[in-house]
Amino acid sequence: MYRRTTAKIIEVSDDLHKVVITINLNWKNRNYAGSIFAGSMLSATDPIYMIQLIQILGDNYVIWDKSVEARYKKPAKSRVFGEFIFTAEEIENIKQGVADKNEIDIIKTMHLVDAKQNKIATFNKTLYIADKGFYKQKLKQRRANK
Repeated sequence: MYRRTTAKIIEVSDDLHKVVITINLNWKNRNYAGSIFAGSMLSATDPIYMIQLIQILGDNYVIWDKSVEARYKKPAKSRVFGEFIFTAEEIENIKQGVADKNEIDIIKTMHLVDAKQNKIATFNKTLYIADKGFYKQKLKQRRANK
């Protein structure tokens, strides 16, 4: 499915804390005005943070994309790039937050930029992260209350 966004993953760090994508303007994603279709940019950024956290945190956590706020700043008339980064400190804060509260929301902000580092779009992504045992119990209670 990711291939249909017209994006390509061009870099992944060994620890998965950094992922870099690129989107080239082409006939598959060109909108009526001749720039990259906003939906292509949004869909290209959509799954990355969630997949990073699933891989970094492991099987004891549940991670879901919750929402995204997209701000398109200027038309993407050429190749754009995006970086998705988690620091070791952020990962520890996430683990501690889940240990303390069983479930948390975090907001991650990323930008798509052109080759000259001009901001093309900004995405504020809200992710839900929970302890897997807590999450299963929460679902069980929800089903029982129906």
